[in-house]
Parts: sequence; structure tokens; C-alpha cells
Amino acid sequence: MKELVEVIAKALVEHPEEVTVTEKKEGRTIRVHLHVAQSDGGKVIGRNGRIARAIRSVVKAASTLDDTRVYVDIDSK
Repeated sequence: MKELVEVIAKALVEHPEEVTVTEKKEGRTIRVHLHVAQSDGGKVIGRNGRIARAIRSVVKAASTLDDTRVYVDIDSK
């Protein structure tokens, strides 16, 4: 899931070199933390959180194949 979130985020931002993604597994749950530059925070979140919801939906769809639950947290530095 980490790679999927990273590819999506790097395609959206102006500073892809500042995108970092960490992944923490807890049983059948995976928590993915996405960190972007402060100026790119709005691009990843989108108006009313639409882009963030879309990212979470894509990750959720991909996680159903592995029978895991994935949470995506977004932070701007």
C-alpha cells in the first residue's frame, strides 16, 4: 500500500522529492502516513477533502484483495 500512496501523491504535488510515506502494520490493519511539503498540502487534500477521500477509496479497494484494513493519514510538513 505504501507504494500505491507514494505514486499517487507524487503525481499530484509540485515537490515530489519531499513526499515521504511510512507504513505501520498492526495485525490485519495497516496505517499509512503520507507527509508532503506544506505548500502541497492543499493539492493532496483537495477542496472539501475530495482528493484525500479519493486516495483513501483507491487504497481501500486495493486492500480488499489482501483482506486487510488500511488507514491513510495525511500531514504537511
